[in-house]
Amino acid sequence: MSISKRARISEMARRNLKVTRVKARVPKAANGETSTRRAVITVGLIFVASLTALFYVYTSFPDLEEDERQHMKLPLHIEDAKNLGKLLERYKDLYYFQVLAGLFIIYIFLQTFAIPGSIFLSILSGFLFRFPVALILVCTCSAIGATLCYLLSSLLGRRLLYRYFPEKANEWTITVTKHRDNLLNYMLFLRMTPLLPNWFINLASPVIGVPIMPFTVGTFFGVAPPSFVAIQAGQTLHNLTSSSDAWSWNSVIVLCVFALFSLLPVLYKQKLKQKFE
Repeated sequence: MSISKRARISEMARRNLKVTRVKARVPKAANGETSTRRAVITVGLIFVASLTALFYVYTSFPDLEEDERQHMKLPLHIEDAKNLGKLLERYKDLYYFQVLAGLFIIYIFLQTFAIPGSIFLSILSGFLFRFPVALILVCTCSAIGATLCYLLSSLLGRRLLYRYFPEKANEWTITVTKHRDNLLNYMLFLRMTPLLPNWFINLASPVIGVPIMPFTVGTFFGVAPPSFVAIQAGQTLHNLTSSSDAWSWNSVIVLCVFALFSLLPVLYKQKLKQKFE
C-alpha cells in the first residue's frame, strides 16, 4: 500500500473518530438538560404540595370571627406575632393539637424553602407552650425543615454548580473531605453563631459535599441554644417591641461559650495529632 493511501485512510479514521465523539457528547448534554428540567419540576411540585398542606391546616382550623381572620397569617414582624399569639392562645385549650400541628407544618415549610420568619414562630412557641414542649418543637422543626431544604438543594443546586462551576465544586468537595471527621462539630458551631445565616447553611451544605447525617444531627442540637433564648423571650411576648429584644449581651456571651465548647474536640484532636507526629 502506497504512503498516500495510508495517509488518506488515517485521515478518514480521524474524522470518523471526531464525529463519533461529537455524537456521544450530544446525548450527554441533552441528558443533563433533561435532568435539570426534571429537578426544577420536582422542586416546583414539592412547593405546590407544601402550599396545599398549609391550605389544609388553615381550613381545618375552627371558624374564626371576622376581626380574628386578619391576624391568621404568617408573622413578618413582632406585632404580627403578638396578634397571632393572642388569637392562638384563645383556641389552644380546646384545639391544642390543631395549634401544635399548625405551628409544626408552617415552621417546616418556612425552613424547607428558606423563607424568613421562623424566629417569630420560635418566640410564639415559647408563648403558647411549656418550655420543654416548645424547645423540642423548635429543634425538631428546624432539623426536619433544614434537612428537606438540604435535599432540595442537593437535587437542584448541586447539579447546577457542577454543571457551571465544576472546578470550584471539586475544590470545595476536597476541602470538606479533609475535615470529614469534624463536620458535626463545625455544624454545631455554625448553628450556634450568627456567622452564616441558617438558610445559607441549608442550601450550601449539600453543594459542597457535607453528608446528611452530621448536617441533621448538628442542626437539631446546634439550634437548641439560640432557640432557648427565643423561647424564653416568648414568655414575655407582650413586652417585646422587636425580635432583637430577645437578645441581650448575656445571651450572646452564653452562645459564644457554647459555640467554643463545640470546637474543643476538634482542637483536642489536632493537638493529639501534632503530638504523635
